[in-house]
Amino acid sequence: MTTQQIQAPFPGVFYRQASPDDPVYVKEGQQVNPGDVIGLIEVMKQFVELKAEAAGTLKSFTAENESVLEAGDVIATLEVSE
Repeated sequence: MTTQQIQAPFPGVFYRQASPDDPVYVKEGQQVNPGDVIGLIEVMKQFVELKAEAAGTLKSFTAENESVLEAGDVIATLEVSE
């Protein structure tokens, strides 16, 4: 299996869920497909969905919920299905 790092496309604040009372989009160990939302990045009060680009298992999150990210920061690691 190969791994793929999911990186922040631009600076902002990373959120694992839409609001504090909602469940997280994806849990570690969960299967994802291309286009599945794994989190949100907030930039100037605008929320942009962060989506998986490949099918696989989300192995781990590197970024904590509500952490401030710079462009290129690693958010999560995906074990890509062959």
